[in-house]
Amino acid sequence: MKLFTVEEANILLPELRTRLVSIRRERGRLNRLEPEIKRAAERATEGGGSVFGSQYVMALNRIMGDAQAIEEMGVQIKDFDRGLCDFPHLREGRVVLLCWQNGEDRIEWWHEVEGGFAGRQPL
Repeated sequence: MKLFTVEEANILLPELRTRLVSIRRERGRLNRLEPEIKRAAERATEGGGSVFGSQYVMALNRIMGDAQAIEEMGVQIKDFDRGLCDFPHLREGRVVLLCWQNGEDRIEWWHEVEGGFAGRQPL
C-alpha cells in the first residue's frame, strides 16, 4: 500500500479529476445504451445482438482502464458518482485515509480507515 503525504495526494488531483470526468461520461453512455442492450439480451436466444453492443463494450473498457489507472496510483475509489476517493496516509504513527471528493479544490479532510466519509475530520 502506498502512503501519501498531503502534498503528494494534492499533486495527483488534476489527473484524478480528468479520469473521474471520463468515468462519469462513460457511465452516462452506458446508462443511455442500457435499454437497447437489455432488449438485445432478451432476444439472445433468437440470435439477439445490437448495433450498440460494441459501443457498450468500449465504454466499459474505458471505465475499467480509468479505474485501474487510479488504483495503480494508489488511490482508493469509494464512490464513482460523487468522485469520492481516499489516499492512505500516515498520521500520528497510524494509517488513516485522506479523503477527497470531486468538486473540492484540495485535500482538507481525513478519516479513520474504518470511519468512512461520515467520520471526516479537517486536517
